[in-house]
Amino acid sequence: MIGLKRADVYITNIVKYRPPNNRAPLPEEKVAFLPFLKKQIDIIKPKLIVTLGRHSMDCLLPGLKISEVHGRPERLAGQVYLPLFHPAAALYNGGLRQTLVDDFASIPLILKKI
Repeated sequence: MIGLKRADVYITNIVKYRPPNNRAPLPEEKVAFLPFLKKQIDIIKPKLIVTLGRHSMDCLLPGLKISEVHGRPERLAGQVYLPLFHPAAALYNGGLRQTLVDDFASIPLILKKI
């Protein structure tokens, strides 16, 4: 939809396994796996990190509220982040669908600015 090739996108998770019953990751699980995620980031050196949902955003941009910062790029320690709602949120709240589409549409523009 936004003109990126799959080969140009790397997808990962903060927790490297699916928690039982698809529950949200526990704080201690996030802490345990954060060094692995940071190592991935160090190796890949992404231009932009798009966090999908509050759990990934909170690991990389702690203290923010997804409802207040989604779609707004944030720079921290030289890395650019783009917090977005998790796509599953649009399944539970149909009103978020267009917001999610609009936020994703901003990715190519942000990449050009970087």
